[in-house]
Amino acid sequence: MAVHDDCKLRFLELKAKRTHRFIVFKIEEKQKQVVVEKVGEPTESYEDFAASLPDNECRYAVYDFDFVTAENCQKSRIFFIAWSPDTSRVRSKMIYASSKDRFKRELDGIQVELQATDPTEMGLDVIKSRAN
Repeated sequence: MAVHDDCKLRFLELKAKRTHRFIVFKIEEKQKQVVVEKVGEPTESYEDFAASLPDNECRYAVYDFDFVTAENCQKSRIFFIAWSPDTSRVRSKMIYASSKDRFKRELDGIQVELQATDPTEMGLDVIKSRAN
């Protein structure tokens, strides 16, 4: 599975310049490559991010989560989320599952990985608990 250069470019912008809050990636099965589907502005919320994931199709996503520690320090964690809803096609789930590790290797700087099959598995409470 190829990875479009734009995927790496957008991820670097999110990681280094913080110009994006999140990126949603999809696999174009015909071209056999991962492409950028949507980019979230820094002002967008976690709810905007969650709403941009389709209900019945798999996606990869990267989310830049800002939080304040118990010591009152401002921090950020870059989450990689493998979104694979139960209602998506079996073939699609297999393609996303088999391509995930290779794709993740292309994105240098991922700090936390989540696998989610429904919205509760990647709720803001889950993100907060995994950020520390």
